[in-house]
Amino acid sequence: MTSGLRRHGYVTKSVHTGTEALRACRHVDLVLLSFGLSDLDGLEVCRSIRRTGDTGIIAVTAPCTEMDRVLGLRAGLDDYVIRPFGLSELIARMEAVVRRVQPPTPPVRTVRCGSLRIDAGTREVRVDGQLVDLTLKEFQLLQLLASNRDLVVPRKQIMAEIWHEDRVRSSRTLDTHINTLRNKLGASSWITTVRGVGYQLRQE
Repeated sequence: MTSGLRRHGYVTKSVHTGTEALRACRHVDLVLLSFGLSDLDGLEVCRSIRRTGDTGIIAVTAPCTEMDRVLGLRAGLDDYVIRPFGLSELIARMEAVVRRVQPPTPPVRTVRCGSLRIDAGTREVRVDGQLVDLTLKEFQLLQLLASNRDLVVPRKQIMAEIWHEDRVRSSRTLDTHINTLRNKLGASSWITTVRGVGYQLRQE
């Protein structure tokens, strides 16, 4: 599971005891909690995490009763994922929980990345001070990559946010826009392809 999440651009850390989980949860955005812990009761771990803040918590469990789920939700769980499950379902539930528990960040009006400058207010892009003529979709794509500069943006997320598609129906559409955008920026190195995952704006 953790290797699959890493392939989709997530930074993960695995621990095996409740004590380790309580220490690690102070520095994460989301906890995937198994109740099969060797030292502490899973519900108590959940209550302890919830007392310290609003970190998202999803229980990853075997099939359980309705009462088990009710007790977990009352202890502070945000959601359940019942084994067996697919990675796509897990990621969708993770994204939903993070949206609920994290306040939206105000949009950044101007983004600078080395010689690249992106102005959301005027919808202007400049490289070395020279104006780059982009279509609306090209600008939205570049702005999305720039606003997630420290992350690899998955192809599925790009299609959902730019083309409002739940899945990548046409890889050619995205690939064509990426290639055109690279050409207009003057170098293919501006946008890095992470094979099997997505794209990332070059770090400076």
